Amino acid sequence: MIVIGASLGGVRALTAMFRHIPTTFQTPFAVVLHRQKDSDGTLLEVLKRDLPLQVNEPLDKEPILPGRIYIAPADYHLLVEPTHFCLSIDDPVRYARPSIDVLFESAADACGREAIGIILTGANIDGSEGAARIKACGGRIIVQDPKTAEAPQMPQGVLARIDPDYILPLDRIASLLLELTSPIR
Repeated sequence: MIVIGASLGGVRALTAMFRHIPTTFQTPFAVVLHRQKDSDGTLLEVLKRDLPLQVNEPLDKEPILPGRIYIAPADYHLLVEPTHFCLSIDDPVRYARPSIDVLFESAADACGREAIGIILTGANIDGSEGAARIKACGGRIIVQDPKTAEAPQMPQGVLARIDPDYILPLDRIASLLLELTSPIR
C-alpha cells in the first residue's frame, strides 16, 4: 500500500507525480488531500481526468483493489485495514479531517513493512507523526524535496521529525515507486 499526503499545491503535485506512473501499475494508492468539508465533486472529477489509474472515493468497508487511487472523501478520515478501507468522523487531527496522520498511522498498523508513505507539498505539519509510525513499523518514507514544493512546510515538518528513506523532487518519485514495488529487487 502506498499512502500519500498533500495539502496546498497537492493537486498539481499529484498530477505531476502520477504523470510518470504507468497504467499497468498494480500497487494501490490511498491519498489524503486537505480540502473543505463542504467541497463538491470537482476535485474527484479533475483527478479522474488527469491521473492514469482508476480514481475514486472509497466507501466504508470497501475492499482495497490493486491498480487504483483512492482519495479520502471530504470531511472523513480514511483508514487502511488489511483488506479494506474504513471511514471515520472522529475529531479533526491537526485541524484536518481527513488527516494525513490518521491515514499513515492506520497504513503502518495494517501493512507494516509493506507500507510506503509519501509526503508532498503542504502548508502545515500534518503527516509527520504518521510518517514516524510508518518508519517505526519498518515501512519506507518518501518526502518531496522542500525546495521543489509549492508549500514546503509539510515536507519540512517530516524532515524535522524523522530521517526519511528518500528526499526527492516530484519527477523522480514515480521511478522510485516502480523500483520499490517491482517483484524482482
